[in-house]
Amino acid sequence: MLKRFAITWLPAMVLMALAGASTSAFALKNDLTYPIDENVTGDKVQRIPLHSMAPDAASSEEDEEDAAPPPILRDPAQLPEPVQRMRKLLIEAARSGDIERLRPLLGTSASATQLSFGDTPEDPIDFLRSLSGDDKGYEILAILLEVMESAFVELSPNTDEAIYVWPYFAAMPLQDLTPEQLVELMTLATAGDYAAMEEFGAYNFFRVGITPAGEWIFFVAGD
Repeated sequence: MLKRFAITWLPAMVLMALAGASTSAFALKNDLTYPIDENVTGDKVQRIPLHSMAPDAASSEEDEEDAAPPPILRDPAQLPEPVQRMRKLLIEAARSGDIERLRPLLGTSASATQLSFGDTPEDPIDFLRSLSGDDKGYEILAILLEVMESAFVELSPNTDEAIYVWPYFAAMPLQDLTPEQLVELMTLATAGDYAAMEEFGAYNFFRVGITPAGEWIFFVAGD
């Protein structure tokens, strides 16, 4: 089994701020971010912050209804064609075992896929390779593959902030996961990681975001 570590990706109605997360066996540097990207017209897409969608215990019933998790989507055919295309490219790159195949998908400058919550890495591929438990990047590719083959959600649909996010656990309160869903979760993370998530109070492993226009917005972990 792959070594794993705990991270956090937790969106909201307008995708607010990301909280911290604990780490486990995986040797992640604790400085990951989320990105800015461009849409099909070339306009900048706003930076997308993140926080837990789990309803707050003190919130009103109306607030809890508004904060209800989005539907879990399992069929890639439900994705817009540009999103399907980017997902396919990411899966093909991950399966190839050649981490350099991600480079043209990452973009550059302000439109680059952001990978850390700290400074922008000087070289994104070197950065991803540094997160892997091996020096070739096979582990991080395997994690990306597992994430992209998982079920997903659409956040803020029909708005300028709409985005598709893998895996769906990022938008689900941990306490609401069924036994079947917990098995799915543990295909991505270990039981130890899940224990850390329980302590943190939310899913905290890798997540990917892609806009409806097919832009790979983020691949992030940690705080």
